[in-house]
This record gives sequence, C-alpha cells and structure tokens, in this order.
Amino acid sequence: MGEATVKSLEGRTAASPSPISDGDGVRARLRMPRRPRIWFEILLIGVSYWTYSLIRNAVPEQKAQALKNADWIWDVEKSLGLAFEQTVNHAVNSVTWLIVSMNYYYATLHFVVTIGVLVWLYRWQPGRYAASRTILFATTGVALVGYYLYPLAPPRLMNGQSFVDTVLVHHTWGSMASGNLKHMSNQYAAMPSMHIGWSLWCGLTIFALASAPWARILGLLYPAATLVVIVATANHFWLDAVGGMICLAFGFAVSWFWYGSFPKGLPKLVETPAPVARGGPSRHPGTDDERAEEQEKARLSR
Repeated sequence: MGEATVKSLEGRTAASPSPISDGDGVRARLRMPRRPRIWFEILLIGVSYWTYSLIRNAVPEQKAQALKNADWIWDVEKSLGLAFEQTVNHAVNSVTWLIVSMNYYYATLHFVVTIGVLVWLYRWQPGRYAASRTILFATTGVALVGYYLYPLAPPRLMNGQSFVDTVLVHHTWGSMASGNLKHMSNQYAAMPSMHIGWSLWCGLTIFALASAPWARILGLLYPAATLVVIVATANHFWLDAVGGMICLAFGFAVSWFWYGSFPKGLPKLVETPAPVARGGPSRHPGTDDERAEEQEKARLSR
C-alpha cells in the first residue's frame, strides 16, 4: 500500500514512493533539526517578547478580583500549613545586603540567564536549539491565558497584610513591578510565575544537556534560588510557582509532539547538507538506480 513499483529496462522492479510516503517525508523534513539562522532567531525572540509584553500588559487590571484571588490563595496556603511567604519576606528583609541582592537578582537574571542559555544552545548544540526554544515559547504563550483568566495580586499588594515591598523600601533599581516603572507593567499578573517557568526551563536544559557536573549542579540550583527570591521579595506566592511549572510542562508537551522527542534525544549538531549538482538532484550512492546505471556502463564497455 505504501509503495508503487515500476518496471526497469532490464526487467527489474524499482520502488517508487507513493503520495502517502511523500507526505510523511515532508512532515519529517519539517520536524528535522536544522541549523538555526542568527538573524531569524534574534528577530523571532525580539518580536515574540514584544508581543508577549503587549498582550500581558493589555489584560485589564482587575484590581478587585485580583485582590480577592490573592486572599483566596493565602487562605488555601494557610489551610495547607504552607503559608510561609510572610515569614521569609520579613526574615530576608532584615538583612539589607541580602534583600538588595535579591531585588537585583529578580530584576536582571530572569532575562540574562535565559538569553545566555539560548546563546549556548545556538552556538554549541544547534541540533537541539529549535526544540528547546519551542518549549520556552509555548510555556510563555500559555502563561498569557493564566494572566487573562486569573488576575492575581502579588503578596506585596495585598490589603490587611504586612508584606514588605522590598524594592520600594530599599530603593533598588530594575523591577517593573514597583516604583516609577510599575505603570508600565500589569501589576495583577502574578499567576503563573514566569520567573519560575523560565528559570526551571534554564535549569532543566542545562542539567539535561551540559556535560560538566558543576554546570549541571548550577542548573538545578538556579530555579531553586529563584523560588526563594520571588517569595522573599513578596512578588509571588509559592502557588504561582506551581502555575509556572504547569505551563512549562505544557511547553515540553508541545515540543515533544512536534519533534517526536525531547531535546536530549535529538542530535547535538546538525550536518550541513551536501550541495546539489547542477545537472539535477543528487542521488544517494548505492541506490537501485545508481547500481543499474553502473552495471549498464560496464556492459557497454565490454
């Protein structure tokens, strides 16, 4: 059913791919890892992040509902006996150098480390770059659904609680969620936490694909440290981190569905295809057609 046969001049039968096989081949070629192009990747990342920020900030700031949802999250955590955010926030805030460092960590490493991992993949593991990038993009895309459907105030904006907004108190630079920059960002888009989604993507990618043991250990420590930072700075509940993990799981599912494998199972490097001769498409050595041609040349030369 999958192949049609045709008679050759010498009476042999040669396989000819059917339309069904050709269709499968097209899909396989589309999914095949190929060397990324730097200009396209820079443009794609820039446009995608701009679109993400535009949509995220265009979600209506439903303050009343966001505060109500924050109270509900806080009550759920209390019922579980895991409402530790306020304790961590106050304890870390009492150590000035530590909380200031965490403020800058929150404002910068979210972007710096993520871009660094993308560059590392692009340069040293190009065969796995597209699949890994797809995970990140799908994770970020589905997070927008959470921002729209479930507006949530961060702990530092809750009413009747004593959380410390550490950026305001210590006058540190960089957070889009506090100070003069807060009007440029949706204040009630805390669920899910993309600080966790992105940092966990970085950590798992490094752990799975790096060869140096120290790099793999740092990969696992990075999302763990990020979880401490988002709680200590009162920017997220720990349940927001769970939301980020769910989004990341969705991203892995999308990438696996398209590529048929996780990045670890794909080739590290991409082979450059051989150039096609001017006389037409090149044939693979050892095929039936080539062997028949060689036999015909040998017969005529006798």
